[in-house]
Order: sequence, then structure tokens, then C-alpha cells
Amino acid sequence: MQGKIIKGIAGFYYVHAENGALYECRARGIFRQQGKKPLVGDCVEIEGIDEEEKTGTVAAIRNRRNVLIRPAAANVDQAAVVFAAASPEPNLNLLDRFLVTMSRQQIPTILCFHKQDLVSARRAEELKAIYAQCGCPVYGTSLKTGEGLDSVRAMLRGKTTVLAGPSGVGKSSLMNWLQPEANMETGAVSEKIRRGRHTTRHAELIHIGDGTYVMDTPGFSSLYLSDMGEEELKDCFAEFRQYEGQCRFLGCSHRKEPGCAVKDAVENGRINPVRYENYRLLYEELKHAKKW
Repeated sequence: MQGKIIKGIAGFYYVHAENGALYECRARGIFRQQGKKPLVGDCVEIEGIDEEEKTGTVAAIRNRRNVLIRPAAANVDQAAVVFAAASPEPNLNLLDRFLVTMSRQQIPTILCFHKQDLVSARRAEELKAIYAQCGCPVYGTSLKTGEGLDSVRAMLRGKTTVLAGPSGVGKSSLMNWLQPEANMETGAVSEKIRRGRHTTRHAELIHIGDGTYVMDTPGFSSLYLSDMGEEELKDCFAEFRQYEGQCRFLGCSHRKEPGCAVKDAVENGRINPVRYENYRLLYEELKHAKKW
């Protein structure tokens, strides 16, 4: 029987099978010998099924279309990066780390600024303007007012989507809205530190219906870029691409070189300075890390 792994905990894999049932499975030992670990999102074949106990064994992993490193997942169609517009205040440097991570793994991305009801219209537009050229659709959403929810649901339909972002931004609440039966634990934002408690402890695919799956992931308060050279970073900022080849120097890093078309675009308001500053900070971080 075939199915999709929707959750993996402590060596057990929970497979949503083609017959609609959920089976608790162990993986065959051969995967360990091959250095291959089943991942959430894997399409698998299960055997040795006990229909009464709803158990079985993962016997084969079908070819993967792609693999995400963090969160660890397979066969992902897109990512929805969710940050709160307020409570907690969005850390835009962390947001750009998420976007760089997804861009580098060539995962199409949707950006959602959630809790729109907590900010003024001016602030909402300011956040959208910063990311207007980031290369992915930007939505404002609110569970209280219903803003943007239908558009987001339409973007998710028929796809497997990773829901990613820091703690406390409302990812689990959004998941509960998408699929009330998911019963995701929602956590209050700590009043003391204004940062969300980690309510999702493992990656899990939730079946929404009609071939639609959404994966909630643990909230990240930090995200370190690794296995990446600083010279690769500019390729992850969509705003820079139209200026490729226009700089005075070949291989311009868009930082200190004279005659830089990207810096000129920042100074003339064609590239948002917040995005550029985050690029500069991430570049220095990667450059420093390379020395170790």
C-alpha cells in the first residue's frame, strides 16, 4: 500500500495511506544501512499491515522531487513564511534569513504578515513595501478580520506547503483555521519577553483535503545560514537581479565597490534600504564564518 509520511517521532512514522487510514510504522533496517532516513512528506510503500492495530512497516521510499534541510522534509511544493505584523514585533533580519534559506533551496515562497488587526494601515503598507520586490507574493492576514485568508487558502490548494516562521506569530492558529480537526496547540505570547513559546515540537503534515497538505514546523528564534559562501548571497535577493552586469566591476559584492548599480538603486529609492542593510549584515556574517 502507498501513502505519505505526515509525522515522524522517535523512530515511528505515521503514514496517511491511499485508503484514507493512518498507520503507525517502523522503517526497515536497510534504510539505516543505506544512510537514508524517511522524512515527513516522503511518498512511501508500506507492508506487513495490521489493520486492527493500524501498524505496518515502511518498506520503500519513492523518488523525492526535492528535500528541505531545515525543516527536514521531502516533496515540498512551496513555503509559506509567516511573521506577525506585531506582537511579537517582526525581526526582519530573521525574516530575510528564512527567505534566503528557501531561495537557496529553490522553494517558491509566499510571505504572510499575520495579525494585521494589531497594526495601523500605514504600518501594514510599510511592511508590504519593504518586501514588494522580494520575488514572492506578500499577503496581510488576520484571523480576527478575515483579511487575506481566502487568498492564502487559494495559494495552498492542491499543494504541499511548509508553514515556517518564528514562535508566537500565529502559525498554529492559522493551521487550526485551515483544518479545525488538527487541534494544534496554540501558545500565548510571553508578556515578559514578548516572544512566542515553542508550541510545535516536530514537523507534521496536516491533510487539508483535495491533495492539499500543510506542514507546521517548530518556531525558530534564530536561523543560521550555513554551507553557503558570501558570494552566493546576492543571488537570493530578487531586487538585485535586474542590475546584474551593470556594476563597474565584474563579481561586484554590492558593498564597498565604486560604480555599483545596486548601491545606486538603494540611494535612489529603487531598492528598499531595509532589505539592502540585511543583505550587508548577512554578507559580513557569512564572510566571517568562512574564516573558521
